[in-house]
Amino acid sequence: MKTIIQQLLYNLARAVLRKYKPEIIGITGSVGKTLAKEAIFTVLKTNYLVRASVKNYNNEIGLPLVVLGSQSAGRSIGGWLLLLWKGLGLLFHYAKNYPWMLILEMGADKPGDIAYLMDIATPKVSVITTIAPAHLEKFGSLEAVVEEKGTLIRNMHQLQSWAILNADDARVMSLVEKTKARVMTFGTANRADVRIAHVHQHTEFDPDDRQLIGMVVKLLYKDQEADVELTDMIGMQHVYAVATAVCVGIVYDLSLTESALALREYSCPQGRMNVLPGIKRTLVIDDTYNASPLAMNVALETLAGFRLVATARKIAVLGDMLELGSLTDGAHKEVGRMVASLGIDLLVTVGVGGRMIAQSAEKAGVDKSAISWFDTSIDAQKNVQNLMRKGDVVLIKGSQGMRMERITKEIMAEPLRAGELLVRQSAEWS
Repeated sequence: MKTIIQQLLYNLARAVLRKYKPEIIGITGSVGKTLAKEAIFTVLKTNYLVRASVKNYNNEIGLPLVVLGSQSAGRSIGGWLLLLWKGLGLLFHYAKNYPWMLILEMGADKPGDIAYLMDIATPKVSVITTIAPAHLEKFGSLEAVVEEKGTLIRNMHQLQSWAILNADDARVMSLVEKTKARVMTFGTANRADVRIAHVHQHTEFDPDDRQLIGMVVKLLYKDQEADVELTDMIGMQHVYAVATAVCVGIVYDLSLTESALALREYSCPQGRMNVLPGIKRTLVIDDTYNASPLAMNVALETLAGFRLVATARKIAVLGDMLELGSLTDGAHKEVGRMVASLGIDLLVTVGVGGRMIAQSAEKAGVDKSAISWFDTSIDAQKNVQNLMRKGDVVLIKGSQGMRMERITKEIMAEPLRAGELLVRQSAEWS
């Protein structure tokens, strides 16, 4: 049944795109796709009729659904038939409000995924955020991941197309010579077209006098300069996202100042370094959407950078990083060593990989009394709550399969807002 639905969606989405001819902005990368998508959408929606991917709709089923403006019907055959019927309506009747732009995430779990998605929707603007170890069980090597992600810019039409690339990522920049598109880069490197000149992070947490947590990012482009203000979010992931969005804005004739002003409305997607009030007057950094070695390192560095009152602690609650193949053991052990080197006060780990993190951290010098390990996130919930005290900052992170958002829900100050603030709160995840 799934194969039949996939083929019908493939054909229908291609036909709809041939009819309406929207501008396609495609985004891929090992991390940061959703943040880049949200930032780009925030910049472009002020001037254009635009639609962006929702949820995790970035595969052979999800991407066509975005093209059709629909959401998955799950296991309902009747729901899928109705969805397809509505899709046919886009062909038989002209929808005046069909978007002029589509911002599409293009994920890749295995070789050939990007080419399949591009066969449905070929971007005019292609964005590669970063390339790092992810889904290695099916790719086999990081080189294969680079090859797959590079498909997004290799297969672009030359005329009037753009490749937006991360100048700070050597793997991404190695693909430049393989594209015929015009290239624009972003990053902290001096060679970047849109340069991240300075990042000031507001990471002081005093429970008796809470200041605004967030960042101010100074961006430069040619002779232009602008500050982007971000609130209730931290981490370089968001900095790169707004720099990416500025690049796309430039492609569509928006000035740096115009994009910076628009980005004041940028909001953090659920589970991506969101800053939430915690119980006992603590602060929770909810980064539970997923995990990879690169993203784990960035999250831990962000936690370590917080400035706290004298008796408060920095607590890392970490789950397994899944689908790393042969890199699994080494990657988890490296996280443990990083916890030790950054001086994180307390470490709580979950899962088989979590045990490796804990053991590695202890071996690297973290006192055994500061480490706890649990089989599942459910087992860890109450224990994390009991550990916490006034003024602490708690980072929660792990791969999707570890369901670390359950711990966030347990320790957030407003659990009744979980459906609004956390990932995986719908009935299908219950």
